[in-house]
Amino acid sequence: MIIAIDGPAGSGKSTVAKLVARRLGFLYIDTGAMYRSLTLKAMQDKLNLNDEKVLIDMAKNTKIELNPKAAAIRTPEVTNNISYIANVPGVRSEMVKWQRAFGYKSKKGAVLEGRDIGTVVFPDAERKFYLDASVTERARRRFKELKEKGMKINLGQIEEDIRIRDKKDKTRPVGALKKAKDAVLIDTTELTIEQAVEKVLSYIKY
Repeated sequence: MIIAIDGPAGSGKSTVAKLVARRLGFLYIDTGAMYRSLTLKAMQDKLNLNDEKVLIDMAKNTKIELNPKAAAIRTPEVTNNISYIANVPGVRSEMVKWQRAFGYKSKKGAVLEGRDIGTVVFPDAERKFYLDASVTERARRRFKELKEKGMKINLGQIEEDIRIRDKKDKTRPVGALKKAKDAVLIDTTELTIEQAVEKVLSYIKY
């Protein structure tokens, strides 16, 4: 069984997907982390992020492994450069191959989360969900997360950054963020993580 969970940054999809996978005994696949890994590699290799051919060649010659402890991919520098990688059609096609391979190889099933899982990567997924929340709430969650890490940040700036990121995600030429027609919409603004997890599981008969 393939379960696709899409949604914007801060909607809770990563945490919910991880917990749903754990409850079902499924493989959890964070597709955003895969793009972050490629971005980090491009930065470390000092590649020209504006040269699509160079980036596509890198993607074709990179072996990806799932490692939940890869903290280096979560830095602001990687976040700021990920769009260079994610917007290249040739790179995305290579990543989709990896994502499908990971999903199909999972023994019991897989939970994948990202921006285009239900629309592009697994359009025939058995279950599709689109998690969303208000911009204000998503900014509050991000602010809390960064503050707990000891970072000095401004809530207003985070909210503005989220609005900008939403626009980029929804208007990118390939793999744009959008709800699949047959996806279940879950607004997590007023929900706890556990409530969101239970809501997703209520639609899954396994």
